[in-house]
Amino acid sequence: MNVQLSSEELDNEDIDKIIEISGANLFACYQCGKCTAGCPTSEFMDIPPHEVIRLLQFGQIEEILCKNTLWICASCITCAVRCPKGVDLSKIMEALRQIFLRKNVNYVHPNEVPNEELQTLPQIALIANFRKFTH
Repeated sequence: MNVQLSSEELDNEDIDKIIEISGANLFACYQCGKCTAGCPTSEFMDIPPHEVIRLLQFGQIEEILCKNTLWICASCITCAVRCPKGVDLSKIMEALRQIFLRKNVNYVHPNEVPNEELQTLPQIALIANFRKFTH
């Protein structure tokens, strides 16, 4: 498989923002796969954890933001504990979630959610949605 990258993809301000928010050095990862092997939710993810890091290293943030992986991550820090380079993928996933939410994708005003949906939706779905309202 050939991957062609442009200098714009490698010099991505969203990648810089992820590094700033998470405090993690995603370029320290050498793709050993221990994060994916230890992740209790990796089988449910569109993109395995180690591939998230690789995509970020290549500046492919949009490839990750459109997948369910960042919402399935439980932030259990198993990945960080297992990583021989100390890359804390759980912090990177949280940074990705923050960047996604700051883009106000699928923005919903709290007063527009019907009462019957308020009774059935998981609380975390409501909280994540309302976070968009605060930015």
